[in-house]
Amino acid sequence: MRVLVTGAAGFIGSHYVRTMLSGGYPGFEDAEVTVFDKLTYAGNLDNLAPVADSPRYRFVRGDICDAIEVANALPGHDIVVNFAAETHVDRSITGAAGFVTTNVLGAQTLFEGCVQAGIGRVVHVSTDEVYGTIPAGSWAEDHILEPNSPYSASKAGADLLARAYAGTYGLNISVTRCTNNYGPYQFPEKVIPLFVTNLIDGLKVPLYGTGENVRDWLHVDDHCRGIQLVVESGAAGQFYNIGGGIELANKELTQRLLDACGATWDSVEFVEDRKNHDLRYSVDDAKLRGMGYVPRTSFDEGLAQTVRWYHDNQPWWRALKDRAALSK
Repeated sequence: MRVLVTGAAGFIGSHYVRTMLSGGYPGFEDAEVTVFDKLTYAGNLDNLAPVADSPRYRFVRGDICDAIEVANALPGHDIVVNFAAETHVDRSITGAAGFVTTNVLGAQTLFEGCVQAGIGRVVHVSTDEVYGTIPAGSWAEDHILEPNSPYSASKAGADLLARAYAGTYGLNISVTRCTNNYGPYQFPEKVIPLFVTNLIDGLKVPLYGTGENVRDWLHVDDHCRGIQLVVESGAAGQFYNIGGGIELANKELTQRLLDACGATWDSVEFVEDRKNHDLRYSVDDAKLRGMGYVPRTSFDEGLAQTVRWYHDNQPWWRALKDRAALSK
């Protein structure tokens, strides 16, 4: 079994690869894994250091927008899992073009390459943000797509292309849509690692608006187990929500992070709200749960473990924050 994982030097993709090469997915203990990554600012080979010496690991530096690089990398693989994406909403607001290029054109280039190479199974990793915002209840997979940021709009475009490639070209592709992820190795521009690392350094943390925006939190390991379930059992042209079951307003999350880091609200700076900020995300993941998915990392356990990881791995994130000036 040969698996090509795009964008796997990033946060979620690297967790998936580390787990697979460590024997964490039954039936894939002998799988050979190729990581295909452009190594943008969020791509970091240090994320793969724990498995880099595995004889079943191979790294290829490449861009999913480059049809030739994609065509050269794909042959001989049985499965492709696409994590490659630009993902930070704030960056998409200040510069949408790169998100459209990578998340739409890049996805189409990869899907076309998979058709041409005869890849037997493809999973495209997407986001619940494609649904927009929901004041009450939860989205099922057939809910209308109403993205509100350039990031989420670009991901919605890729989702629709995946559906089209399944129907038009017979590509055996499924799409997963996850809620907000957290865990070790997350790039410190996202809220949990940004807040934790700032608090470690005695800096302020920026809380948007009044902190009323609600997100559902999903540990990266549960997310990757859900993806693997879809790899093994998902159907072509189908979409699968992956939720964590823990909905928190941002101010509630902030309180938990302050408590975990021994800080007070004096460390919080309320800042101007994000443009067109979605108020609430919530997915109905009954479809995947019917296939056997159950999140197994409690939020309290996962958050404590994540905070400890950032305390214990300061050289990893300090280099990234220094490079990107992320403390502001």
